[in-house]
Amino acid sequence: MNIKELKLELDKLCIPKDAYCLIGGFPNESYCLTQNNEIWEIYYSERGNKTGLKIFVTEDSACKYFLDILTRIRFK
Repeated sequence: MNIKELKLELDKLCIPKDAYCLIGGFPNESYCLTQNNEIWEIYYSERGNKTGLKIFVTEDSACKYFLDILTRIRFK
């Protein structure tokens, strides 16, 4: 799975767009996925901080983990 496929799947599942960010950064209260040099990072961004940082060596494993996280959350 790659970022484009992940985005399509998140849209298909109606995951709120403000719940995640696929370009990294520090959006408030969002799950983030970003490539940092040769690694992929997944973290929760809140008030400019990264929490729960997970590191992946492949885009595929990062995207699958990210999808798993967001499909387990119940959105209002």
